[in-house]
Amino acid sequence: MAKTVDMVQTKVPKFQVRHRNRCNICGRARGYMRKFEMCRVCFRQLALRGEIPGVIKSSW
Repeated sequence: MAKTVDMVQTKVPKFQVRHRNRCNICGRARGYMRKFEMCRVCFRQLALRGEIPGVIKSSW
């Protein structure tokens, strides 16, 4: 899993385009899913534990 980071969002970016979406749990910037506001790694862990309502593991 990504390294836990204390993301302090007190500094406002100089330009709007510099804003970077980050995971609310671990602070990871890549693999971010807007719908759930978390990265793919945290999403997978929570989904497998059944902590995200409406998300189930697919099988076919």
